[in-house]
Amino acid sequence: MSGDGRAGDGGPTVLVTGATGFIGHQVVHRLRAHPARPRLRLLAHESGPADCCAGPSDVVRGSLTAPGSLRDLCRGVDTVLHLASTITEDPATAHAVNTAGTEALLAEADRSGVRRFVRLSTTAVYGPGPHRGEPRPSAAPLSVTSASRLAGDRSVLAAGGTVLRPGLVYGAGDVWAVPAFVRMIAKLPYWIDGGRARLSLISVDDLARATAALAVRPAPPPASAVLHAAHPRPVAVRDLVTTVCRHLGLPLPREDVPRAQLPARLAGRADPALTARLVQLGADHWYDSAPLWSLTGLEPGAGLTDHFAVYAPWYRDHLRDLLPTTTPPSVPIPTPQPKPSIPSTPST
Repeated sequence: MSGDGRAGDGGPTVLVTGATGFIGHQVVHRLRAHPARPRLRLLAHESGPADCCAGPSDVVRGSLTAPGSLRDLCRGVDTVLHLASTITEDPATAHAVNTAGTEALLAEADRSGVRRFVRLSTTAVYGPGPHRGEPRPSAAPLSVTSASRLAGDRSVLAAGGTVLRPGLVYGAGDVWAVPAFVRMIAKLPYWIDGGRARLSLISVDDLARATAALAVRPAPPPASAVLHAAHPRPVAVRDLVTTVCRHLGLPLPREDVPRAQLPARLAGRADPALTARLVQLGADHWYDSAPLWSLTGLEPGAGLTDHFAVYAPWYRDHLRDLLPTTTPPSVPIPTPQPKPSIPSTPST
């Protein structure tokens, strides 16, 4: 990005899109508590920010799909944290928000001389695995959403911005990752190649810490850089499924299926999209996150076992329709730290 975008006296000014989402509201919470005392500007739709985002913030009405509404949005802003996206199988909607919307925001940031632009993306843009360390994006991402987000990523990188790609994100407010695992475990209880494949995961709290740190660190992150957000230690699928089942009272899979045989085994029993997702669980999908932790100067948080114990009560409450009628935890559950209220749906 160009210019220095100084916000004047006091801390830096940070524009946040997607502030009411699963990840975005946690980032806002972290920024408010940060010693750098950044001033926050939140891009809000007509409905406005949720109660969890109420506080000392400048709220601006606008939409990524209406470029005219973004005029002067970035004036006086040091950092844009572009956390908003939509998950959809409609190509027109996906393009309007994830691709064209990102490009419109980039244009406004450049016009206003913003110093740094950080976009939250996903490792799903890499497409089919196996992925180990530093993969290259696939020419054919697995979904309409991933294809549109990859196109937006490329625009950000071309403009000198930073793209943050987390692996699977779990924690209070998650309506995608763990719920999908629970549905798959309940419907198709198979180990795939013994559950040996390894995945990159990160808790929503650790992702929020790292994102906030990138926004306010004295020097911008490297231009046109992709940073992977994950705990440094990949988690074996077997350990992930065991942890989820243990805390949510679900039975463990009893049958093992070779990955190559899974499509034939599931023929007629699962839709192609579900089969494709299950096949992916038989291959490594892990990414080198060392550059992110080095740049932010943060220590990665606890691993999956400790973090999930804290989040388990939230999952048990919000997944009641998918869980057995009695789900006593099989291990002691640490008392979670107080958190602000959590929205149950992701921001678009």
